[in-house]
Amino acid sequence: MRFGIIALPRAVQEVVEDARLAEMAGFHWLGMADSQSVYRELYTTAALCAAATSRIRIGPTVTNPVTRHPAITASAIATLDEISGGRAFCGIGTGDSAVLNLGERPVSLARLRAYVDAVRSLLRRRDTEYLGRRVHLGWPERPVPVYVVAEGPRTLELAGEIADGVIVGVGLQPELIREALAHVAAGATRAGRDLSALDLWAFARINVVDDVEAGIDEIRMELASCAHHAFRFTLEGKRVPPELAESILRVQRGYQPAQHERAAGANAELMRDPALRSYLAERFAVVGPADRCVEKLQAVAAAGVPNVLFTGFVRNRPRLIRTLGEAVLPRLALTSSVGPHPRPTSHLRSCE
Repeated sequence: MRFGIIALPRAVQEVVEDARLAEMAGFHWLGMADSQSVYRELYTTAALCAAATSRIRIGPTVTNPVTRHPAITASAIATLDEISGGRAFCGIGTGDSAVLNLGERPVSLARLRAYVDAVRSLLRRRDTEYLGRRVHLGWPERPVPVYVVAEGPRTLELAGEIADGVIVGVGLQPELIREALAHVAAGATRAGRDLSALDLWAFARINVVDDVEAGIDEIRMELASCAHHAFRFTLEGKRVPPELAESILRVQRGYQPAQHERAAGANAELMRDPALRSYLAERFAVVGPADRCVEKLQAVAAAGVPNVLFTGFVRNRPRLIRTLGEAVLPRLALTSSVGPHPRPTSHLRSCE
């Protein structure tokens, strides 16, 4: 298994220290949130993290088609790849707090497809068309793998069809993961690829603590974010218990993008329904003592997703990173080297 952790660049130096600590702890990825209205600039901060590390891979988790033109994204991620010596990756989604805080809306799947296709082409130094206009980027030295974050059935299939890897955000239960992978595989088959060619990651909220209820309470704003994001547009096909549908819709109506992932505030207060909080924690989070965390993560890998991308937006984040590195990651058959993982084979074939 490989592991990543997402950074929220609220303060540049804190993120750089997180990057150093995550690399020492054995993490393979450092994901960087891209939300200009609530965090520091993604690529500037990522470049400093790259300069402060030597092995961990770094990239946006995730950027979006609204706030950055595909040529801007391709140029920025290729620059980061050059700075880091080939350690960059690029995560793309339909848009969340970055676009909502501008009064814009997440994009359609058709627009997401066009954006991913354009970014991948530009990273191969191929002129392309985007929204009816010709786009040029003539200097990237090598392709950078592009990942799509996906939750709904249609997005999962699209990711399997067009991306080099998929960040699966459906939850952590084995049955949900297996169902999601069936959708990813269907998309891959349409593109003449096999599921095994894709680099697969599960998205997980985490808090390693002895007191489970206190641990869940500490990340309740993250659970609100799950209800807001993972179930937006529609609940259809997302395996939501009918009795919790109204509670989820109430969270979505009350969610404040300006307070995205803020520990205390309006979004955290939306998690008052104990049944909803328990359900979201079980579905999307790994909370409890190290033994319990290891067991849940082993089940994720056994269901077919061998890599996990954590959040861990807790008060004492350095302690959490160290605890994961000491008590969780080594017990999950982590490889001895944390050097850059080979780029997905599907991406390599597409660049030949």
